[in-house]
Amino acid sequence: MRPWRSTARTDTGKVRARNEDAFLDLPEHGLWVVADGMGGHQNGALASRLIVEQLAQLPSEGALEQRLHDLCQCLHSLNRRLGQELTVTAARPNPVIGSTVIALLVEGQRVACVWAGDSRCYLWRSGKLYQLSRDHSLLQELIEEQHLSPQEAARHPGAHALTRAIGATEQLALDILEFIVHPGDTLLLCSDGLYQSLSADDLGAALNLPSPRLALQRLFEQALQGPARDNLSAVVIRQ
Repeated sequence: MRPWRSTARTDTGKVRARNEDAFLDLPEHGLWVVADGMGGHQNGALASRLIVEQLAQLPSEGALEQRLHDLCQCLHSLNRRLGQELTVTAARPNPVIGSTVIALLVEGQRVACVWAGDSRCYLWRSGKLYQLSRDHSLLQELIEEQHLSPQEAARHPGAHALTRAIGATEQLALDILEFIVHPGDTLLLCSDGLYQSLSADDLGAALNLPSPRLALQRLFEQALQGPARDNLSAVVIRQ
């Protein structure tokens, strides 16, 4: 079986003073993660860094089911830690300390995607782009529950508020999607700073390039030609 190839990058962007994103790129372990911190630089960067550091320490051996269970348990533990311990010891009252997370685990041709928040997973397969994750945001709820168009929903003042994130609520709900990869599939994990800068056509054209390195280079070149108001992070993965 061919080894997985991947490449990852993060960038502060053109507006933010610091980078609150973090990523994990461990093809030898079949594990990739993007986390987008929130709550001001110190808190957001702390939350995203904790997530990738803790997930990097998980055992890489064992069946996919066990590894998926361990990963979810780790995120639930971090949710309690960020929501309780760190909040209590922070200097100001009721600070937000949290982060989105999207993680991919692979075993052979089987893949498990786990997420909370609005960082995304895309699949490029046979010339088509599929968004595999569903955003946990007010924007997405307005579209699904109020039947607003994406343009109408985006005008709501709180449209980009997250409805789920690590550290945001006492009870964490994670979404999990399991699927089989096909030869030639390319996967993309990214923070909202990247995908909000690019159209679906832009994403697809980049992921269609011959290597993860070239795809990532194209994504960042195009995103940084725009306003790049947020931090940008992405991992491109291919077997």
